[in-house]
Amino acid sequence: MKEYTFLPDRDINAIVRQAADYNCPWVLYGEDIYGPPEILRWLDMEGLKKRGWFPWKVEDNRATIITCCRPTPELVRDIKALMGLNEVDFVFTNPFDLRRIVEHNQDLNPLFPPCAGRTPLAMTRTYFALRRSRLSLYRTWMAKSRTHLALVRTGFKFIAIALLFMRVFPPVRGSLTAAALILELPLLALGIHMIVFNMIKYLPARRISLAIPPYNCTTATGGTTVAYVENAKTNPSFHRTTEVPGAAGLRDYWRNLSPVMRRRFLASDRTDYAEERTTLACLRTWMANVRTWLAFVRTGGAFLGLGLGLIRAYPVSPWRFFDFAMVALGLIMISEGLFWYYRGHQAARVGYDSVKKMNAREKIWDFFFPMHHVPEEMIKVPPLPVHKGAAPGIWATTGLALERTLLADRRNLMARMRTVMARIRTGLSFIRTGLALFFIGLVFTVYFHKTNIFWYCYEISMMLGGLALIADGLFATVPAQKLRQQFPYCHADVRIIIPNYGVPCRFWKKAKFNRESR
Repeated sequence: MKEYTFLPDRDINAIVRQAADYNCPWVLYGEDIYGPPEILRWLDMEGLKKRGWFPWKVEDNRATIITCCRPTPELVRDIKALMGLNEVDFVFTNPFDLRRIVEHNQDLNPLFPPCAGRTPLAMTRTYFALRRSRLSLYRTWMAKSRTHLALVRTGFKFIAIALLFMRVFPPVRGSLTAAALILELPLLALGIHMIVFNMIKYLPARRISLAIPPYNCTTATGGTTVAYVENAKTNPSFHRTTEVPGAAGLRDYWRNLSPVMRRRFLASDRTDYAEERTTLACLRTWMANVRTWLAFVRTGGAFLGLGLGLIRAYPVSPWRFFDFAMVALGLIMISEGLFWYYRGHQAARVGYDSVKKMNAREKIWDFFFPMHHVPEEMIKVPPLPVHKGAAPGIWATTGLALERTLLADRRNLMARMRTVMARIRTGLSFIRTGLALFFIGLVFTVYFHKTNIFWYCYEISMMLGGLALIADGLFATVPAQKLRQQFPYCHADVRIIIPNYGVPCRFWKKAKFNRESR
């Protein structure tokens, strides 16, 4: 492991001499140096770095100030005016130590921006969770909309049955066919009611389609950059800082970092995991949107097929207006469904590629506890000293932070599995829609023997469109099925260690997962 120093070599004698020149004591950076929270709360911490001073202690209208500057009368006057104090005492340090003192009070590792503090990172994760909750609500509405579309198709079948009976067996006064109207008219009315009522209930899905955010991911970098949120109160958007100088070396120096510095990195890891889960949730929402609009296409195909079938099967009559209305409605539904299908078509591919990429990355468990078969020269970070004789509670809050991070990693594994299964469901929806269109064209070809070029084009286009959707569905489903089998929860029996850092590792329990408990 390469050496890394986050505190450069300091000339202590030079610091002592300069402090003597200024007639004040001196201090070096330490994690026990904290300023009064009630004072720091309203001070500009980034401004303190530029001004070169930090309020260490404030008691009885008197402040002890750590500074890397000459304590001039102007500096004393500015501090008294800013903090409303009467007396100021100075403690000298060098510029780098002053910066680290300020950063430590901001809860930051060296040279990290303010958004890397654990509190801002927790706020970012909260907004990620808020977006996932909203996306979950969108998927629930879409599932409800698909249910309403299924009821629309059911109502359509009621209408088709009623109309076929009424047109095949026209009512004649005094006959059984006239009495059959008692059954046909209620069936027709029920079908119309189901279509109108459920189409109205379906409409919120269209507004949701306009509100789904893009599935852009800023790409986690292992703690060398930091995810943060902008416009949190109005329209949250997520971004990532540029690479922090020295962050990669500091991360590789993990075993020699203090517990609080480790916890800051772990908080950044959990934020990265939260971003990945949010991106995967967005991809699943887009795929749910595609399935919803494919259900719309199937519904439109049913209307179109019935309308054209009635036009070809029966001569011109007052019913012809109704037939053309069915055709027009079917064309509108198919056109709009295919439009939204095109907008979300890439989500299945992007989700599949994202899961493959993330599965290939090093897991957080492997980072801290490298496998025994890994060559020593390939291990970036020496394993943490966890052994059978370890005393209970040695990890304390750092161990709990590590456990939370490992649990976040496991949640991400499950989110990837759900994304792969969503791609499979979406592919099956492609196939189901393609089969519906293909068989509509095939039935027209087989049933109606006498035809012209218009009907030939219609039948061929329906069958070719159906075959294209079937091929698209197979392309989405088959690779996803293979990837799904690589997840431990879907492949075979597996035992997963549940870490408990409050007890020695020999007492850690294991959770067993098998095919029956999937």
